[in-house]
Amino acid sequence: MGRAFLSRVVATLAGAALVALLAGCGSLLPRGTSDTPAGFATFEEAEAAARRVEGLKTRTEDLKALGFDVAGGSNVTLIPYPDIVARLAPHPGVAVEQLDPGIRECIHAQSACRGYLFHFERQDRKRQGSFWLDFLNLRRHTFIKGWWFDALFVVSDGVVLFRNYGGQASTDRVEKQVNPLGPFQPAGESAGWQLVH
Repeated sequence: MGRAFLSRVVATLAGAALVALLAGCGSLLPRGTSDTPAGFATFEEAEAAARRVEGLKTRTEDLKALGFDVAGGSNVTLIPYPDIVARLAPHPGVAVEQLDPGIRECIHAQSACRGYLFHFERQDRKRQGSFWLDFLNLRRHTFIKGWWFDALFVVSDGVVLFRNYGGQASTDRVEKQVNPLGPFQPAGESAGWQLVH
């Protein structure tokens, strides 16, 4: 009788210690990183590389050394001539002579002109708050920090005719989610969807 009682007390104390440990331990909350493959660690590095590309001077083959691989890059989109004109040529009422020299060259080259759009992005996601509220899906706060960068290169006959770039040097936002039903919330949403449909 005494041994069984002692075992129950030890088990209860161990359970209480574990609960106290988990309740105050934010390091058990999930975190992750979303990274688009790139040779750039920061927005500033990508911007500096893009600035080194000069319209009507830089060769297409030189882009890879700058971090923009048009042939083997997994983060590049090939843009056909009609889409380039739609993106870069303003209202049809604007004379061709008023356009950037590189864009004029692209219009003259027509289907021999194409664009390469590079997208680089990094996001670090970290959940903060109460472990149990998060674990039970009652309340989740996700803090997201990172950056993204886009660079467009218009090329023809092995030469970069025009380049443009933009992005966001620093992203910082919080996603908040509250589920009154906790772990049963997804089941409730699924049941509601089935009733409606």
